[in-house]
Amino acid sequence: MALSPRIVAVSACLVALWGAAVPTNAFRNDTEQDLLPRIEREQDPVKKAKLEVRLAHLKLTRGEEACQKDDHDACHQLLDAYLEAARSSWKHLQSSGKNAVKSPSGFRELDIALREDEHDLEDLKRRMPIEDRDVLDPVIQETEKLHNEVFGALFPSGAGRSKEKKSAPPTGPHFGPPQGRGKPE
Repeated sequence: MALSPRIVAVSACLVALWGAAVPTNAFRNDTEQDLLPRIEREQDPVKKAKLEVRLAHLKLTRGEEACQKDDHDACHQLLDAYLEAARSSWKHLQSSGKNAVKSPSGFRELDIALREDEHDLEDLKRRMPIEDRDVLDPVIQETEKLHNEVFGALFPSGAGRSKEKKSAPPTGPHFGPPQGRGKPE
């Protein structure tokens, strides 16, 4: 069965459009060698902050790998570098003069990244040997502190972000024992 010339032409056009629509670096992973010069060159504080968020994620991923391999020196260095990149991103966003509520670009990315990083660090802590877990506590606390600051800038209502587990609401009379039907005396 031969394809008609029209089907071949339409297929070729679709393939060409697909190639033009997908950037060539869409599937490429970030590397430190790519990100550092871009961060240095970038003048826009919001764009710089977004690049630093990506660098922080890279450092955290490498730090997690080092921690799992019991490479304590590399683990400490990479987690410190992660925190430094996250702090730097937050400083650049603060210095941008932008209102996080009205212009959330950059703030939103940092908020999401820090929230995910907290979960990743907590998961890593559960997977580590008990005697090595304390090493992650300061990193988790600093990440949580940064996240609270960014969250507060995005949502300044004062309600704040709470990690406390709230107890269930009290049960109403229809959920408790039947009223007026106590044990016979």
